[in-house]
Amino acid sequence: MTILSIPSPREITQPALDGKQGTMVLNMGPHHPSTHGVLRLVVELDGETVVNVAPDIGYLHTGIEKTVESKTYQKAVVLTDRMDYLAPLSNNLGYVMAVEKLLQCEVPARAQVARVLLAELTRIGSHLIWLGTHVLDLGATSMFMYGFREREQILDIFELVSGARMMTSYFRVGGLAYDLPTEFPATVQEFLNQMPARIDEYDGLLTNNPIFLERMVGVGKLNAEDALALGVTGPALRATGVAWDLRKDMPYTGYETYEFNVPIAQNGDNFDRYIVRMAEMRESVKIVQQALNRLLDLGPGPYITTDRKIAPPPKSEITHSMESLIHHFKLWTEGFKPPIGDAYVAVESPRGEFGCYIVSDGSPKPYRCHFRTPSFVNLQALPHMGRGCLVADLVTLIATLDPILGDVDR
Repeated sequence: MTILSIPSPREITQPALDGKQGTMVLNMGPHHPSTHGVLRLVVELDGETVVNVAPDIGYLHTGIEKTVESKTYQKAVVLTDRMDYLAPLSNNLGYVMAVEKLLQCEVPARAQVARVLLAELTRIGSHLIWLGTHVLDLGATSMFMYGFREREQILDIFELVSGARMMTSYFRVGGLAYDLPTEFPATVQEFLNQMPARIDEYDGLLTNNPIFLERMVGVGKLNAEDALALGVTGPALRATGVAWDLRKDMPYTGYETYEFNVPIAQNGDNFDRYIVRMAEMRESVKIVQQALNRLLDLGPGPYITTDRKIAPPPKSEITHSMESLIHHFKLWTEGFKPPIGDAYVAVESPRGEFGCYIVSDGSPKPYRCHFRTPSFVNLQALPHMGRGCLVADLVTLIATLDPILGDVDR
């Protein structure tokens, strides 16, 4: 496999200006809105052509991985929402599945189906924000408003099930935090009935728009070999023709039983990354519909494991069972204790492979926790894609990579 050299910001130094042969080194960000506020790019320019570019990260560092190690396993779930804050349920899912792997915990069917449904709604909501802000970066405002319009419906669903719109912390070790409310199926179905026509609307607005095409087609090319060498995953990899999707290739939570396609493209440019994400929203709508139908077929049932050493018993048991009361007290004061060992679980987040590696020393708190976040890995492709582009194209390159800086500076 080819190893690509990526310069650090310190390796790009101001050369002596020598007429037409001279280059200029400038900062882009961290204040620039198109760099999401906290990404700094050190850019070497020859006129308006990018000679070299190096991301400089660390302006949003949160220390989440070390903070997780100071919390009990269940209480650490809330921290995972705050990495990729546009796909918090994807983060929840990767983390709780890693802990469940440590515990060898069985998750009820109702919770498994609900996890798939909500993870795919998360994917749609994340892609809507990407699409709206991306087009806004190109100077158009209508799509930004449309994207937020549909995302509001998704956030309403999250609020319905969890009480929170963004930082839901709804997936818990062993299942779900609460059962799905009775109005959940009708609310989701209403969204599904509208969404295909909305995607058609976006498609009609953008896909054949000559101004949009001029900024997208042939810009920021990344081939499959380089993408694999750089560890790129998600839509950015699939836009190069590599059909790698963990939901198909390493299925989890029953994804192997759902019918959906993995959209790919061939050119690896800005436009293909756009096309792949647009197609992914359509596929996610199909998955959500299948999951909703399964929930209706399953009917009422347990939404979290019945192992009282992992999940607290319902309050109805506590009132007449001393053993249940003890389990409840122990779980919320000490937490459960997985056996000594380690586990790694990866899920397909909207940006690519999100992995959680967790180590247990037999105590109620993780001994070590590390997250493999797609934004962090994908961002290293930016210098490779940016060389030879115009400085204005850097804005679209950042947008089509779709990095979330909370995911990078965790």
